Amino acid sequence: MPIAFVLLTVEPGKEEEVLAKLKEIPEVEEAHRVYGVYDTIVKVNAPSPEKLKDTITWKIRKIENVKSTLTMLVVEQ
Repeated sequence: MPIAFVLLTVEPGKEEEVLAKLKEIPEVEEAHRVYGVYDTIVKVNAPSPEKLKDTITWKIRKIENVKSTLTMLVVEQ
């Protein structure tokens, strides 16, 4: 099963709202607020590479108040 970690930059003050929406997505295995350059880190686990791509592109990146994302695909488990 393909796994990716996605780092999100979120509009200031909207972090909790975005985190709650992320946790509603079935493919999101974990989601945490973090301090640093990024505001949130998300672990995404999907049954296929296509589903992983669709989840990131059409579910995570389209959440209101998500300004940008950086996706890192896991190559070894």
